[in-house]
Amino acid sequence: MPPETPSHGTDRLDDDDYPAYTMGRAAEMIGATPGFLRAIGEARLITPLRSEGGHRRYSRYQLRIAARARELVDAGTPIDAACRIVILEDQLEEALRLNEELRRPVVGRSAADS
Repeated sequence: MPPETPSHGTDRLDDDDYPAYTMGRAAEMIGATPGFLRAIGEARLITPLRSEGGHRRYSRYQLRIAARARELVDAGTPIDAACRIVILEDQLEEALRLNEELRRPVVGRSAADS
C-alpha cells in the first residue's frame, strides 16, 4: 500500500501565496474597503489573482502588504507614496535576507576557500 500523501486542500492552507480570500473578506481582514484594495492594485502594489469567474482573490502575503499600506495611509501618507514605501521596505527585507544567507558558512567550505 503506498504511503498517504497530504491533501492538497490542507497544503494550500499553509501556503502564504495561495489566493484564498475574496475581495470582501480580504478588505474586512485588514480593516479597509474593497475600493482601497482596488486602488493599491491599480498602483501595482499587489496584483490579485482572479478566480475562474474573474473575481479578485488575495493571498495572506498580499494581505500583509495591503495592511502595511493601509497603516501608512491611515497615518496620512498619500496612497501612491505608501505603495512605494511598502515596495521599498519589501525589497530591503529581501536584500537583508539574501545577505544573511550569503554570509552563512557553507558546510564543507573552509574560510580560506571564500
